[in-house]
Amino acid sequence: MPTRRRFLTTAAAPAVLAQSKPNDKIRIALIGAGGMGSGDVTSSLSTGDSELVAVADIYDGRLTRAKEIWGAHIQTTRDYREILAKKDIDAVIVATPDHWHARIAIDAMNAGKDVYVEKPMVQKVADGHLVIEAAAKTNRILQVGSQRVSSIIYDKARELLAQGAIGELNLVEAWWDRNSAIGAWQYSIPPDASPANIDWDRYLGSAPKRPFEPIRLFRWRNYQDYGTGVAGDLFVHLFSGLHFITGAQGPERVFATGGLRYWKDGRDVPDILMGIYDYPAHRNMPAFNLALRVNFVNGAGETSGFRFVGSEGIMTVGSTVTLAKVNRESEPGYTIGTFPRNVQDNFLKAYHDKYSPKKPSADGMLPQAEDTFRAPRNYSDHFDHHRNFLAAVRSRKPVIEDALFGLRAAGPALLSNRSYFEKQTFNWNAAKCEVK
Repeated sequence: MPTRRRFLTTAAAPAVLAQSKPNDKIRIALIGAGGMGSGDVTSSLSTGDSELVAVADIYDGRLTRAKEIWGAHIQTTRDYREILAKKDIDAVIVATPDHWHARIAIDAMNAGKDVYVEKPMVQKVADGHLVIEAAAKTNRILQVGSQRVSSIIYDKARELLAQGAIGELNLVEAWWDRNSAIGAWQYSIPPDASPANIDWDRYLGSAPKRPFEPIRLFRWRNYQDYGTGVAGDLFVHLFSGLHFITGAQGPERVFATGGLRYWKDGRDVPDILMGIYDYPAHRNMPAFNLALRVNFVNGAGETSGFRFVGSEGIMTVGSTVTLAKVNRESEPGYTIGTFPRNVQDNFLKAYHDKYSPKKPSADGMLPQAEDTFRAPRNYSDHFDHHRNFLAAVRSRKPVIEDALFGLRAAGPALLSNRSYFEKQTFNWNAAKCEVK
């Protein structure tokens, strides 16, 4: 029978914080009060180490809702620059559409604020280098919001892989499948949306100018002008988790394909995307291949996860970490039917002398050992990610998912979009974060 262990330890306690703000909560502001931004604030406040003092959004209804949720005392504005001008704000959460990430993050760091910016860190690779430069110049903390980098599940997977639990890694498969309107970004549009309560020009920013069209605001992920499609929303999560577990910097070759199969609702990005990536050897990690899949037309519902395939077994990572290891001492089997009878007899004698008889399991499969590691009930990697960010704000110690890590995850995701739309393969320099 397979053995099974459960992983029930919590994450290690955070390091003692520097007393740069003794007995004070870190004062944060939210820029972009949509679903993700609101969730980020909830996670941050649940740590007990922050307080929300201001919210910026270009839709007045969200500013009203912010006061309903967090109190009438918070400052609200359509113009994020008013927030950055406030001297009593320590850090900002940037949860706008993707095309605003780089500009606001850079402005915030130049204003002396630490930044938690949602993934993907940038909409364009070139902007990522500007974010890295700004973080270095201002000495500000910047953490990208892909929470798996702070997950105890992914930390356990990293530990097991480094220990050689599955032997030598050779292939990784990762997927994220959905089968719902909300999963496919058909978010609700407020019936009161109008030019009177939405700052449309401010929303467009660097995007092409066009008449007011609220669907392009409230379902912005569907459009290349503001979002980064499947790759920027979900591939980047998978790249972040993979890079954290393996220590890899990124692939050296990128190819993606897919199509718009079902959600033909005016969007100009695919609802099915698949990518193939070649990862070079790096430090103690051998070269391996990566296959990614995101499917918004999956009739089986929503699933996501990883399969790390090694020479000695497979590690599956999702809400748990599971090891399925091959028993290398089991019989390898033989193919001797075409040998002469006397050769077969001699072969079988030598074979049975070498291998002891193994009793198969009830389903006829060869024996395997399996371990499962599970986080505690109600565990939240979102909580840990915000806790780690706030700890860094106090201690001034670097975070794992900094601007460079963020670009190394966003880069191949954005290049996947180029590969899909331009129908070509790209070579990527992961160390320099640039197309070769």
